[in-house]
Amino acid sequence: MVEERRNWAGNVTYQAARVYQPATLAEVQALVAGSRTIKALGSRHSFNTIADSPGEHISLERLAPRVTIDRERRTATVAAGVRYGELGQQLHRAGFALTNLASLPHISVAGACATATHGSGDRNGNLATAVAALELVTADGTVVRLSERDGDAFRGAAVGLGALGVVTALTLSLVPTFAISQVVYENLALDMLLAHFDEITGSAYSVSLFTDWRDARFNQVWLKQRVTDEDTAELNPDFFDARPAARKLHPIASLSAESCTEQLGLPGPWYERLTHFRPDVLPSSGDELQSEYFVPRQHARAALQAIAGLRDRIAPLLQIAEVRTIAADDLWLSPCYERDSVAFHFTWTPDWPAVSQFLPVLEDQLAPFDVRPHWGKLFTLAPARLHALYPKLPDFQALLRRYDPQGKFRNAFLAAYVVGA
Repeated sequence: MVEERRNWAGNVTYQAARVYQPATLAEVQALVAGSRTIKALGSRHSFNTIADSPGEHISLERLAPRVTIDRERRTATVAAGVRYGELGQQLHRAGFALTNLASLPHISVAGACATATHGSGDRNGNLATAVAALELVTADGTVVRLSERDGDAFRGAAVGLGALGVVTALTLSLVPTFAISQVVYENLALDMLLAHFDEITGSAYSVSLFTDWRDARFNQVWLKQRVTDEDTAELNPDFFDARPAARKLHPIASLSAESCTEQLGLPGPWYERLTHFRPDVLPSSGDELQSEYFVPRQHARAALQAIAGLRDRIAPLLQIAEVRTIAADDLWLSPCYERDSVAFHFTWTPDWPAVSQFLPVLEDQLAPFDVRPHWGKLFTLAPARLHALYPKLPDFQALLRRYDPQGKFRNAFLAAYVVGA
């Protein structure tokens, strides 16, 4: 038994009195079957209570085998507690890659996929779109294996929010390993972004735009471009009137860039560039709050203008904001379900009373664009409003009744936002 009572940011204190760390699938089955209420605890990077448990927690960090690569099928079966930093190195050594990564390599594979966490790129889906199969321990301890051949059940479970059971392993589709170079430009005018949004987000394999919303510009644009081993990135003298950075930068320019992945056009393996931060260095102390909102891509410019109209209220609460694009998918509870999306991410100062008062204002401004919040971050949308945004939610509730009829994996968050429609 290990106690682990708070999330990474320190803004959530978990109710669970115990955290178990089983090493085998059989131990997971016994723990789940023998508990009244239990939930999986990942890398604790959620900012709300989605991973909370009124009973017990089960951490899969010790679960084995860790990573098994099938070269013929181009897949890797990964224990749920494996983190992307560890996984990336192993895949690259074997000659393989994932198509994309999130900004942090420190997050667990199962937790990231369960909440549809994502990277960036017009043609890149969220991390759960790499899942080809999953292994799930349901309420009575039964092991259920679902794959793409299972159709609707798989599409419902891939972004399962921890609600259907304890995911113990994921099988991920792989591609041949590849190299990425990263170039950062500074001071992109908002007007330029509005005029050339599609050109800018389509200019590299992955594009991230950072702003502190203190004026009508984006402080930095991070371009991650695929290259061959022999290539070096061409540093254009300007990028839509933005200028190339002369030194390596942190998204928050006043902070040290030591924790960031390499920039200045130096090519490197995909797992060392697609993330924003290095796996061997934590990017910050966690002294922050985060929110993120997804809108259909066709509303990107209007949503940007709506947010810009709140700039004077956003800036005092903000550490940094990021804008990214994500491709549509067919996973039922993905915020990008059936729509190419633009995500607006906000890293707030750790002042929840002030942030919680402002979020309804921001959400009201984005409401005309059918905004969907990130499941693992902070939002204040009413449950009924969120329910209406997910057309497959009734089908997901049918999966809940099938795999967890007594609510063993539920908590207050799931009761409000998933079960109570």
